Amino acid sequence: MNHFLKAASLGLAVPITAVAQSFVVSDIRVEGLQRVSAGTVFAALPVRVGDQIERLDIQSATRALFRTGYFQDIQIGRENGVLVITVRERPAISKIEITGNKAIKTEDLMVGMEENGLSEGQIFKRATLEGLAQELQRQYVAQGRYGASVKTEVKELPRNQVELKVIVDEGSVAAIKHINIVGNSAFSDEELAEIFELQTTGWLSWLRSDDQYSREKLTGDLERLESYYLDRGYLEFKIDSTQVSLSPDKQSVFITVNVTEGDVYKVSEVDLAGDPVVPEEEIKRLLLVREGQTFSQVLMTTTSDYITKRLGNEGYTFAEVNGMPEPNEDDKTVKVTFFIDPGKRAYVRRINFRGNTRTSDEVLRREMRQMESSSASSARIEQSKVRLERLGYFKEVQVETSEVPGTSDQIDVEYTVEEQPSGTIGGTVGYAQSNGLVLGANVQENNWLGTGKSVGFSVNTSRYQQVANFSYTDPYFTPDGVSRGFNLFYQERDYSEINLSSYNTSRYGAGLNFGYPISEISRIGLNIGFSHLELGTQTNSVKEIKDSPVPIDGVNTVATPDDIDEATEVIGAVDDDDNPIPEEIDLSQPLGPSLLNTNLDGFVDLNGTDFDSYTGTISYARSTLNRGILATRGTSQRLSLEVALPGGDLEYYKAVFKGQYFRPLTDDLTLRLRTRLGYAEGYGETSELPFFEHFYAGGFGSVRGFERNTLGPRSTRPEQYITGVSAWDDANGDGVVDADELTESYVIDPDTGQLQVQQLSSRKPDPFGGNILVEGSAEVIFPIPFVKDQRSMQSAFFVDAGNVFDTSCGISQLNCYDVDLDHINVSAGIGLTWITGFGPLTFSLSKALEKNADDEIEVFQFSLGNSF
Repeated sequence: MNHFLKAASLGLAVPITAVAQSFVVSDIRVEGLQRVSAGTVFAALPVRVGDQIERLDIQSATRALFRTGYFQDIQIGRENGVLVITVRERPAISKIEITGNKAIKTEDLMVGMEENGLSEGQIFKRATLEGLAQELQRQYVAQGRYGASVKTEVKELPRNQVELKVIVDEGSVAAIKHINIVGNSAFSDEELAEIFELQTTGWLSWLRSDDQYSREKLTGDLERLESYYLDRGYLEFKIDSTQVSLSPDKQSVFITVNVTEGDVYKVSEVDLAGDPVVPEEEIKRLLLVREGQTFSQVLMTTTSDYITKRLGNEGYTFAEVNGMPEPNEDDKTVKVTFFIDPGKRAYVRRINFRGNTRTSDEVLRREMRQMESSSASSARIEQSKVRLERLGYFKEVQVETSEVPGTSDQIDVEYTVEEQPSGTIGGTVGYAQSNGLVLGANVQENNWLGTGKSVGFSVNTSRYQQVANFSYTDPYFTPDGVSRGFNLFYQERDYSEINLSSYNTSRYGAGLNFGYPISEISRIGLNIGFSHLELGTQTNSVKEIKDSPVPIDGVNTVATPDDIDEATEVIGAVDDDDNPIPEEIDLSQPLGPSLLNTNLDGFVDLNGTDFDSYTGTISYARSTLNRGILATRGTSQRLSLEVALPGGDLEYYKAVFKGQYFRPLTDDLTLRLRTRLGYAEGYGETSELPFFEHFYAGGFGSVRGFERNTLGPRSTRPEQYITGVSAWDDANGDGVVDADELTESYVIDPDTGQLQVQQLSSRKPDPFGGNILVEGSAEVIFPIPFVKDQRSMQSAFFVDAGNVFDTSCGISQLNCYDVDLDHINVSAGIGLTWITGFGPLTFSLSKALEKNADDEIEVFQFSLGNSF
């Protein structure tokens, strides 16, 4: 006889109530399995072969199998001593499709569904799908999309599979039409509205999205409102209620906040309690809360932070400092007590690094000021973090401390870094409007192979230059941070091809440098270098380089303009048969030295063209910047003095100061001030500062909005003597004017008695630079809209100003002035720098506000490899 027991269905012949007696299970058989293995069923089943079971055991087994979540129907029956389990599996998810969503990415929705067991290949649970749909709709409501709807469709497929489709109608975001604060009298509605992140719809709301209601934003605004009052002494301030109402069309939101301000409280007493550990006098110097001042919650919490950090510097990493106000309602005063619990002094067991997939641990570890096995110091841990950020190798550095399990006085410190490009690398085959065909290869890496060493080498050729150089710097030549580096270079440049005067140079040399740290934020640098320079002039070299006019080879006679005209007429005369008249003429006079320019005072005239120079440079640098690249906080200064040492062919000196200052203006805006000042002069036997050591200005890193190197003094165009044909000697008597029969003569001005001259070029004189540089810039750095990761990008509104001056301007030099603020160039615009794998990519769009007559404007500028 067969007896069947049924669970979740009444399809068996014998109801479960018909089985009164228990029986011993001789075997167990499972039927209906498709994807679920029998082992899964047996693992969940609380019944084993040989067990004697009753009705309650059958019910318990049914519940156990349902709890696995794999089955939607289970039947348990008895066939003699065999326990027969018949199951119907839940369908598997074959495909998931989501449509209509924009505000929430499909990837994020898929992750959320997968975390809740809804993914392709998993068992389908309708209750889970419905719960996720409701949660998704709640998320849209939290974003202010009150009209959003989420529908789900389940399509059955063969082989017990289903296809899920989630249809999203996001609707539009409801805009805030009114924010009303009720109960305020001390501060106006306008003052309090400025505190709120949420705002009513304005003309920039489409960009800021500040008129889109969010529960989280409103909570933050209410906290800011409460802090605003507590920071101004309103110790009894409270928010009584908040109402958020929605218009019938679900497109407008109205917010009402009811508040009670209370009275202003003054501080009557400030006290310390607990165990300060450090001398009480030091703690009192950290107190920002003073007796008699209006109570301020921010001053109280900031004081607690200061005391906590001070204790952390002594190794009390887990110290707790709480400021407790005790108000006196009778006289509206408050006593503030700071309770100090230092805890145990902690020691650092281990310092770990994460995220440095390229940079070796050694490079990071040598920047540590917190040592392992020593007492923990919050200041040293933070200082180590700042030093890592200043390297310029990382987008971000984070530090966490964790208590070592099983101890109460040990911690581990973990620094997590995110690496970023720290140099440039690439090959060049291209054409530039200013330089022509450009071929080259270059590598400049400040973190060579993750060792922290700086290596650069390049080979470039173009219409303007042929350059090969190599440089190497080891920032930790010694363990205590003394750096050493050297460089080798060879250069051939033709400056007539760019925005500089017409000359060319061939130079090679080498240098050796050392850097000595004198504090955590400052160091001294020493550099010794040698260079050999061959200076080449051209026929159109400007007068400051090579004076002109000078005698022309083969011309040694002079004539008046009338003589030239008469010679031309005779040479051009022909007879009636168009044959030249063979008449010999000689109207020229011998050239006298008094007619020539003998006072040559160009640099080459006075100093020659070949120079061996030995230079020594000393520099001082100090930096508190928070990052090595794209800093947003701190200051930096660098002062250097370069001297061409006696014993070389050139003697001069150059002093340069560079400085920048960052100051946060708001949470999103930062002020940056920058300056570059320079002064240079020749000394000893060098008559003046070599023109190839002049300062130049204009372009990126200088005054944007003006062409590179074009600001400041212009050169004087070269001159040449005017010559003409003054005589013809028909030597062969053929009556034909041959070139070798003509005599060239200088033209003498009959009125002045001097030779006539003319300028070689009619174009604007080339930039020549000067010996004084003045530059400055003010920028407001702001975040780039719609860009989530701002760490490798920086944009700014800027005002640049500056010019190059000269203390010994030539009489005929254009745009040349001694230092004069009336001739400062000014520009304003917007700039962007993006740190890419090929180096900084920089753009600027600017307008010249103040310019001199001969300055050259460039509105849009672009550069790969230099940041602004």
